[in-house]
Amino acid sequence: MSRKQKRKLTQIVIAAALLAAVWPIDRFLLGGAPMLLRLGLYLVPYGVAGWDVLKKAGLGLIHGRLFDESFLMAVATLGALAVGFLPEGEPEFPEAVFVMLFYQVGEWFQSLALGRSRRSIASLMELRPDVAHWLAPEGERDVDPAEVPVDALIVVRPGERLPLDGVVVKGSSALDTVALTGESEPRTVSPGNVVASGCVNGAGLLTVRVTAPYEASTVAHILDLVENAATNKSRSEAFLTRFARIYTPAVVGAALLLAAVPPLFAGGWATWLTRALNFLVVSCPCALVISVPLAFFGGIGGAGRRGVLIKGSQYVEALCRADTVVFDKTGTLTEGVFEVTAVHPSQWDRDAVLRLAAIAERGSDHPVARSLCRAWQGEAAPASEVREVAGMGLTAAVEGHAVAVGNEALMASLGVASRPCHHAGTIIHVAVDGAYAGHIVISDRIKESAKGLPAALKAKGVRRTVMLTGDRVAVAEKVAAELGVDAWQAELLPADKVARVEALTAEQGGAVLFVGDGINDAPVLMRADVGVAMGALGADAAIEAADVVLMDDDPRKLTTALAVARKTMRVVRENVFGALGVKGAVLVLSALGLTGMWLAVFADVGVLILAILNALRAGRVKG
Repeated sequence: MSRKQKRKLTQIVIAAALLAAVWPIDRFLLGGAPMLLRLGLYLVPYGVAGWDVLKKAGLGLIHGRLFDESFLMAVATLGALAVGFLPEGEPEFPEAVFVMLFYQVGEWFQSLALGRSRRSIASLMELRPDVAHWLAPEGERDVDPAEVPVDALIVVRPGERLPLDGVVVKGSSALDTVALTGESEPRTVSPGNVVASGCVNGAGLLTVRVTAPYEASTVAHILDLVENAATNKSRSEAFLTRFARIYTPAVVGAALLLAAVPPLFAGGWATWLTRALNFLVVSCPCALVISVPLAFFGGIGGAGRRGVLIKGSQYVEALCRADTVVFDKTGTLTEGVFEVTAVHPSQWDRDAVLRLAAIAERGSDHPVARSLCRAWQGEAAPASEVREVAGMGLTAAVEGHAVAVGNEALMASLGVASRPCHHAGTIIHVAVDGAYAGHIVISDRIKESAKGLPAALKAKGVRRTVMLTGDRVAVAEKVAAELGVDAWQAELLPADKVARVEALTAEQGGAVLFVGDGINDAPVLMRADVGVAMGALGADAAIEAADVVLMDDDPRKLTTALAVARKTMRVVRENVFGALGVKGAVLVLSALGLTGMWLAVFADVGVLILAILNALRAGRVKG
């Protein structure tokens, strides 16, 4: 508990003890005592319990802020203290003190719940390291991470959190990425590996070259997202805010009418004033205006602990309505890392075809070139006379041979007859000295975590899964068949994907989610009802365009996002309908005089406490 919460608890305990001492004295010793003496006795626990509420209500009156819960409690309890002085009025001194005391108990529970939800999100805020060990020209310096320039070297010692994004240049270690991705398994890194700020270094000493300034780092993006999540309110929260602005003045007006109009015809001013006071206690809307945002806050915090960042409660609502999930292929359902899966030689043997192609491509940074070089890592003299042919491939002199590596168009331009390949994947044709030598098949691997994903989404209530890709038809067909998506389209440009998503949005009843790598798919991420960027740590396009960020490369985190959203909305509905139902029933009973102050207290503070406890369940989901 915070210091403020401890003070509030002390205030409640003292007020409760004073009430427990005063009540038997009044009941058994002061039965015939003057009313003012009895009032003075009860004003002691009342003042201890409610002085801050009365102060807040007074300041609200001065500044024109009427009709909040402090105002309602002040009017209701002061009225209960005064009603005993009316003709035929029954004193309700203990009821007034108890209403104020129980209201403070509800406020304390609310503070605890909000603190707990804030801590669940604040745990993400601990990602930011305070110090970076900069290897400056004049020696190692401990500075704020924001002061370290790009391309500088920093040292990360065992147990420290990485302050900036970068590439390991020296040392090896295991990184704890749980704060970023929710995954407990450490990730081993060594020279050449990219590392993200916010991870915790294991036992090794690392030297890292900084690749981005602090304001563009992974940590900065995440902190900005978390800090601004509360500003994106859901339709439910916006409705409740408007509802409370109308509801509270309306019930105050109804209470005034209840206190003033019936006595004009039936008499009994004290009776009707008591009913009006009960009406005011019941009508306080705090169970709604507190518990609903608290449920969203808990849901967003619970998702964040599992590696899913949701930018605001409006996207929690949209996730709950998800009807269709649309996937990009490369980097989302597949690894995005190409590898040689087959070599089909013609006049040369398999190893020779692969060797000549790899040597020719060694100087290129193209993904195809990197995959060829990974498949053949032998030693050889570098290629010479390398000439790239835009959109086709390249030619080079390798070990005394004229080698051409590329697509069918390159072979045709050289007058070489290529052979067709029926394997799914990227086909790289190789010609040597003007004769066809064979072709190499390069394929992307399907992620293990993507297998069975469409079925898992169907279990969460998604009706349809769709894959959109710019890859060739044969590749898309193979991936779609293996994963079991309901529909797919291939050879699409980014603008084509936007058009397909717009068409799906127009024809579907629920929300359309698009899941992409967040770099090339920024337009469609922004067009979908919910854009979900995955594996996008440190990617500006993903953070800016997406509404939800899966903080690692595991597409199954989407099922976690849907589970959190659906449970959060279920809790919100339970709180709204439960609170309105109980309050509505007790309001009617209070107006008819069939209930007293005690049930009114339960309908207000008791319902508030129950709603808060229910809201704390929002972020708790399995998986």
